[in-house]
Amino acid sequence: MSKIKNTILVVLLTSFVICQKTYIQAGRLIDGITEIPIEMVTIVINGNTIQSILRGHVQPGPKDSLISLKEFTVLPGLMDMHTHLSGQSSPKSYLEKFYMDLDEYAYRSIPYAEKTLMAGFTTVRELGGVISNSLRDAINAGYVDGPRIFSAGKSIATTGGHADPSSGLNMNFSADLGPKDGVINGPSDARKAVRQRYKNGADLIKITATGGVLSVAKNSKNPQFTELEIKAIVETAQDYDMHVAAHAHGPEGMKRAIRAGVHSIEHGTIMDGEVLALMKKYGTYYVPTISAGMFVAEKAKLSGYYPPVIVPKALEIGPRLLNTFTTAYKFGIKIAFGTDSGVSYHGDNAQEFLYMVKGGMSEMEAIRSATIIPSEMLGISDELGSVESGKLADLIAVEGNPIKDITALQKVVFVMKEGKIYKFQK
Repeated sequence: MSKIKNTILVVLLTSFVICQKTYIQAGRLIDGITEIPIEMVTIVINGNTIQSILRGHVQPGPKDSLISLKEFTVLPGLMDMHTHLSGQSSPKSYLEKFYMDLDEYAYRSIPYAEKTLMAGFTTVRELGGVISNSLRDAINAGYVDGPRIFSAGKSIATTGGHADPSSGLNMNFSADLGPKDGVINGPSDARKAVRQRYKNGADLIKITATGGVLSVAKNSKNPQFTELEIKAIVETAQDYDMHVAAHAHGPEGMKRAIRAGVHSIEHGTIMDGEVLALMKKYGTYYVPTISAGMFVAEKAKLSGYYPPVIVPKALEIGPRLLNTFTTAYKFGIKIAFGTDSGVSYHGDNAQEFLYMVKGGMSEMEAIRSATIIPSEMLGISDELGSVESGKLADLIAVEGNPIKDITALQKVVFVMKEGKIYKFQK
């Protein structure tokens, strides 16, 4: 008899938990779909899911909880398609590889992840980092607070390329690395590097199709893969249901990457007409990272902040990203929000919106670039990217109206990820 009573009690308690809902009364809702914000809305959350969106401020039932955001604008959780949570810019960054162990990188990444989440970014694409996969897993397990991560693991480069970890070191430290380390030469290496990343648990692949601004090498624009190598990477990634993101500054590297089938071009600084036409033809996404360009251009003016070989590249490439963004936007390229945070400071991600609006986007278009567009890019639009019935409860609230002042997105007062509240400044 006692077993029956215990069973009934468990059923009753379970029913109570299931029935308990959260009612969020929003002063204004930007749902990620409609062009005009909706005034006075109630969002009903059941567990980790949005159950319904009701007009007006509806009162909850006796078993339900209420969150009043009547004075704020509510939006879907924001998404940043280019982050590096393993580190953050500083004059000491280039020495870290000599004295920091992986566990130190991991511990240091925890506040970076938390800052990103507290800034309203509930989903990120982590494009290269020594602990990216493990940080994702720790967040998913609930050990630390942070955004939902789609991780590329270690980026793939060619020998001496932008993501070759031994580039710029003296000959005693410089090594002839291989696919396991993310360094390839030829299609066979390329396929093996992708398979290694799959083995390591990556969600996607990141390649450095051209030189980079912050690598200790003189050229940031030269192509660094053959088209056959990129094609081998893309085809192998597709076998494992992974897409490929391509860091690229110079036009030739972009052309090779686009023709080979990459999913997105990151930075894309020196796009020409042929690059734009190819992106339109292939449906390639563009992730601009304007704020990173502005950041490196400013820091390059500080004596000793970067190694000398980096300074002229930062001063040349950084300021060009805003004009490139404007050109790509006017051409009708698909643009997804991305900051390259880590190059700039974590938690400042929303500054990118200001540059996007300055570059010609409307405020609503900029918001959509960080909500519904990335969800389509990642293939998760059935779960995230908008405030709709049946989607996961990723919600944020900000002071003011970002449609009138985009800097309102830098004033996040509320963060919810999958129905759990992480921030609420009443």
